[in-house]
Amino acid sequence: MSEPHDRRAAVTGIGVVAPNGTTIDTFWKATKEGLSVLDRVTREGCEHLPLKVAGEVRGFEPAATIEERFLVQTDRFTHFAMAAADFALEDARLGQADTSEEPYSIGVVTAAGSGGGEFGQRELQQLWGKGSRFVGPYQSIAWFYAASTGQISIRRKFKGPCSVVASDEAGGLDALAHAARAVRRGTDVIVAGSTEAPLAPYSVVCQVGYQELSTVADPARAYRPFTDAACGFVPAEGGAMLVVESEEAARERGAGVRAFVAGHAATFTGASRWAESGAGLAQAIRGALDEAGCAPEEVDVVFADALGVPEADRAEALAIADALGAHGRRVPVTAPKTGIGRGYCAAPVLDTAAAVLALEHGLVPPTPGVFDICHDLDLVSGRARAAELRTALVLSRGLMGSNSALVLRRGAE
Repeated sequence: MSEPHDRRAAVTGIGVVAPNGTTIDTFWKATKEGLSVLDRVTREGCEHLPLKVAGEVRGFEPAATIEERFLVQTDRFTHFAMAAADFALEDARLGQADTSEEPYSIGVVTAAGSGGGEFGQRELQQLWGKGSRFVGPYQSIAWFYAASTGQISIRRKFKGPCSVVASDEAGGLDALAHAARAVRRGTDVIVAGSTEAPLAPYSVVCQVGYQELSTVADPARAYRPFTDAACGFVPAEGGAMLVVESEEAARERGAGVRAFVAGHAATFTGASRWAESGAGLAQAIRGALDEAGCAPEEVDVVFADALGVPEADRAEALAIADALGAHGRRVPVTAPKTGIGRGYCAAPVLDTAAAVLALEHGLVPPTPGVFDICHDLDLVSGRARAAELRTALVLSRGLMGSNSALVLRRGAE
């Protein structure tokens, strides 16, 4: 048995509930083909709000995978999380994991920004419309950003280390790093990731104050980072959960290693201070590469944060060049989220899922709808690009100032 500090953190399972697919196969097919599913917002109550375009998850039936007693206690964002966790555990061959003998062997880490806005709005309407006796007991927990961690662990009887990361959008990457470090310290398995459901009217109203939010009504023009036409980002719902465990444990039970979480670092540069975010993001990249023992020229693909705000896009391009040197202008860069929207904390976790699949298939997915690039980047657009991929770098920034970088290594390495 290896010592805890020698354990490599392996990704052995992926579960997605995304606007472009609710299985790994459908998600990857749409991602590699560069399909855009951005469309007009259809959620009831949003018709007259400034937000016009988003990435909605359609055709998702939570009752098909989640028991009624959990559904009534939880918001849509936690429905996504419980379903994605189930899919990830099945993918890792842990779908029927029995923790009765080792109840503390599996933990859960999630990140969330929007919380349970739909559930909370419904209960508040009951409060003001009918009175306090009509507010259900689950209002106290369903809206809370920690709900997904709690409900996954309760439902699956996972009693290992459980936590919630609060570092705005970058929290999605930070949750995966937290999971990897828990595994290195000795925990067998961590289910980690993020899901969001920010398209209820109450949640949308909370977002319209963001100056970075796109209010363009044409889905083809609403989210075009790294171009002269960049006008902000469009939000998305859904997300992904990953199973992170020790390589040794995975090999012992015959599970395949899809990738390794090799390095991570995070910085903070302040809300909407995009020019300053470049230095902070570059520092996070250097820290992640250092932890991974990875030279800049070893990075084979970058999954960009791609905010869609000119100043922020410029800062990201400069950060990549600063941290990776001359290689930063040659390495393929992609932002698949332009086809599904930017799902807050869930966005970088979906990027991580896409990066793992890209490493497996030797294919850099394109950036949907983006062609006229105005920054010094080798942005992959139009169609996917075949490449020998061993190392992927995933980047994320938050509107409140968090920056995060994660290094993945191919599972066969």
